Amino acid sequence: MAATNAQEQFRHAGKRAVFVVDDHPLLRQGLALLINQQKDLEVCGEAEEAQAAMRAIARKRPDILIVDISLNGPDGLDLLKAIRGSYPDLPVLILSMHDEAIYAERALRARANGYIMKQEATEKVLVAVRRILGGEVYLSDRMANKMLQQYIGGSPAALQSRISALSDRELEVFCLIGEGRGTREIAEELHLSIKTVETYQAHIKEKLFLHSGRELIQHAIQWKIDEKMG
Repeated sequence: MAATNAQEQFRHAGKRAVFVVDDHPLLRQGLALLINQQKDLEVCGEAEEAQAAMRAIARKRPDILIVDISLNGPDGLDLLKAIRGSYPDLPVLILSMHDEAIYAERALRARANGYIMKQEATEKVLVAVRRILGGEVYLSDRMANKMLQQYIGGSPAALQSRISALSDRELEVFCLIGEGRGTREIAEELHLSIKTVETYQAHIKEKLFLHSGRELIQHAIQWKIDEKMG
């Protein structure tokens, strides 16, 4: 048992154990290389999807997880919710290519300890990990300022605000529409019935005050473009 306990192994070496969940092998390797060069951190394991991650976490008992929000099968937010059910106090840093203006708040609501975009400098990952291990929450300066403005009475752009009201599944459907996926493709991608996807589409139109399927597609595509440019 002790031989498989990564926390004990790395603590004896004066290091904190980091577990990486990402479906891109090159990114996992890059993070591992960066982290393993540090005197106080070391990667104790990796996984490319949620179920394998949950099994490995039970064995490795890491000090912190770095989780990509976009995974094959259950996504990073689904994994985060599962982790919170079994390991409520395990620190989790969400790593994502998606605009933090939408996803960071969702991650925090799901009790992530931080959110960082892949486009940020690699040094920021180390800053984020250390801050979280120190008991803090990590967000970019831009996102922290945005949330502070909202707290003191500022308001986001109308569409952005309405998109924030979508459920996690509705947002998944909206993103896939923005990528040009049809209803059948979305159903296959998410392992849902066509009727269920159509119901989600109806809910999205209602929440975004859209009147037709064409408007829904136009807004979804424009949002994806803005997200990439932002």
